Amino acid sequence: MGDFSAPYVPGELLVLPGGLTPQGLTARVAGARVEKPLEGGFLKVRVPEGKERAKAEELLRTGARWVQPNYLYFPLYAPNDSLYPPSLSDPSRLGPYLDLLRMEAAWDRVRATAYPCTPIVAVLDTAFNLGHEDVGSLFLPGYNATPDGLGEENLDPSPPPSGFAYSPDDNADHGQGVAGLVAALADNARGIPGLGLNRVRVFPMKVFYWTGGGYGSTSAVLAQAIRKAADQGAVVINLSLGSETPLDAVVQEALVYALSKGSLPVAAAGNDSREGLRYPAAYPGVLAVGAVRKDGARADFSNYSSTLTDLVMAPGGNGDPPEKLWSLALGRDYPSYASLGNYVRWAGTSFATPMVSAIAALYVAHYHALRGTSPSPDQIKVCLEMTASNGGHYDSQTGYGIVRADRVLTDTTYCFP
Repeated sequence: MGDFSAPYVPGELLVLPGGLTPQGLTARVAGARVEKPLEGGFLKVRVPEGKERAKAEELLRTGARWVQPNYLYFPLYAPNDSLYPPSLSDPSRLGPYLDLLRMEAAWDRVRATAYPCTPIVAVLDTAFNLGHEDVGSLFLPGYNATPDGLGEENLDPSPPPSGFAYSPDDNADHGQGVAGLVAALADNARGIPGLGLNRVRVFPMKVFYWTGGGYGSTSAVLAQAIRKAADQGAVVINLSLGSETPLDAVVQEALVYALSKGSLPVAAAGNDSREGLRYPAAYPGVLAVGAVRKDGARADFSNYSSTLTDLVMAPGGNGDPPEKLWSLALGRDYPSYASLGNYVRWAGTSFATPMVSAIAALYVAHYHALRGTSPSPDQIKVCLEMTASNGGHYDSQTGYGIVRADRVLTDTTYCFP
């Protein structure tokens, strides 16, 4: 029997009748009527709309050899955002990187499906500008989890204390770049398309501020933000950040809480070019994301793990030779921080991570559209891992391999059993 999760013409089946006559076949199935014969011995059969799968099963029970929907085909979609299409003069364009994920094929499926829900990805990061030209309503009103004194709704870069100043390495634009890969406006003829293709929203959460003499976050702030993200209904919690310590019980308990609420934490593997993942990526229940370069090989900076763990890969550029990819920057200056502009080139596992977060959210939306419920965090992990480029096998350098968005939305073994 064919795939009834793919787009098809309502009320139409294509049937190979086997040894039965067309009249004999349809006479046994109420509401089925042969419209016309097709080449190759197939019949085009009309059935009641909304009953296509049930009638296909009935036809098979009455002796049909094969039954499938009358599938719909579309021109392959590519968004019109200016920094997306390939360019010989600009190797940082996003399109060639997203080809590794088979995003255009996945987007064809997304565009052909009506989604009753718009999943939320919580992005816990530096600072955000909801007034950016490439954001629109896809960025929800955010939350400032830090004690920087700016107020709970203020997502501006935290002001440094007296005697301190931002350096280029502090990069308060980081959060906007991460969030943009999830949910920048698509098809608006500017900037980049977020991988969520206007079907996924971002809940921006500021967790970085000046603490301990530097620009960072703390266990207490991070744990509180993780719990709030779960309480707000985020299906994915994006953590493009890391620490060396495995002994953070406060953050671990917050991650367990998030998982219990149905939120999947997705975290960056780390940029140390070594064996072993950063935390929280290495904690149980978290989906870790490493980076690959444009040719699909592991990025030279990306951490890896020879120990079996929940690790997948996505494009994130490279160190030497250098590769970077476009995403957003804050797009405005602040009293204590000068933005890098509206758009900037990025590299790192921090920017591979939101690609996986967006694909996970699209899977939730697609699953909900087909099944009327949402998959669990474990189901999401299994789907993304088992359909990735390593074919369900684990490799010490790349984990389960590069996430394949086209398979995530179509696989009937692990994703839609």
